[in-house]
Amino acid sequence: MELRHLRYFVALAEELSFTRAARRLHVSQPPLSLQISQLEREIGARLFQRTSRRVELTLAGQAFLIDAQAVLARVDEAGNRARAIGQGLAGRIDIGLSGSHFLGPLPRIMAGYAQSHPEVEVNLHELKPAVQLQALRERRIDLSVSRTPVNDAVLSSTLLWRDPVAVALPVGHALARRRQLRLPDLRDQPFVMLRTDSSAHAQYIHDCCVQAGFSPQVSQRVLELPALLSLVGAGMGVALIPSSLRGLFPDQITVIPLGKEAPHADVYAVQRSAETAEVVQAFVRLAAAS
Repeated sequence: MELRHLRYFVALAEELSFTRAARRLHVSQPPLSLQISQLEREIGARLFQRTSRRVELTLAGQAFLIDAQAVLARVDEAGNRARAIGQGLAGRIDIGLSGSHFLGPLPRIMAGYAQSHPEVEVNLHELKPAVQLQALRERRIDLSVSRTPVNDAVLSSTLLWRDPVAVALPVGHALARRRQLRLPDLRDQPFVMLRTDSSAHAQYIHDCCVQAGFSPQVSQRVLELPALLSLVGAGMGVALIPSSLRGLFPDQITVIPLGKEAPHADVYAVQRSAETAEVVQAFVRLAAAS
């Protein structure tokens, strides 16, 4: 039994006329009659009562019609879903990210994506940056949102948005009145920094200070940017933060831009280089264009 047999049967059962059913199927009447006969032989029961004037469903035909319509509806649903997945409009995507990304543009991007792709199930996984890359290589997530681009034999990165680094100072700090700072201006300041063992970006920030001529005097190291900002606000030191976080803790923190030599905290989508899932590519395209 083939789907063609079911489609021919349903058309005839609904039209109860070989002429109308053939017209609806865009075939001539002899092939239609042949397909119905083959179907009845395979089932082992007559599905139609035929006379010179009319066609009627038998009791077996009435029962078969219900199931045939259900099967064809499921086939159509399966086709529509496969088509949507192929076009990146349906499916599932698992995204790894750090908690700090919820403080920037990402929530707005996620809301826009959910509105334009309502059939996509998005699962967010808060993980340390190094753990994200391992999970990506092991196919436990589909995408990593990271401030460190990775391009190797397995992974590749796409820039999502620019995010220059700025200086976070406690309100009332001696440098807080400056319109712009340079990294060497921070030489004698105590720093609050992210842990370099869990974040390549934290190591990059440390290296930028060294290249500017000094090694940061670190008073505290933390895992996440919100904790870092809280400590700055409490007067524990200064910090180098992504400019996108400048609106946080405005009563406790003053954020001053750096000059042209400012480090960057740009955000990238890191994915497997051989990734072909359109749902992943669609997310990256939308995020990069936002």
